[in-house]
Amino acid sequence: MDTTIRNLDESAYRSLKARAALRGVPIGQLMSEAIRAYLGRPEPVEERRSLAELRPRPYPGGCERLSEEVDKIVYGA
Repeated sequence: MDTTIRNLDESAYRSLKARAALRGVPIGQLMSEAIRAYLGRPEPVEERRSLAELRPRPYPGGCERLSEEVDKIVYGA
């Protein structure tokens, strides 16, 4: 996939490009690894004072049949 990234810090880009060259990999591959690593980090936990303040959050798209998939794994259904 070809993508243009605007407003990228020039110093960060040069460092990333140099690291890609040292590893002998395309910069796109290194950028994909960096994005995956960022997305793999846990979301910051919101501080709450009580359970009464806890509000449900929507599941991300693609989870509409999640409970059925869990049942298949757990119960072999």
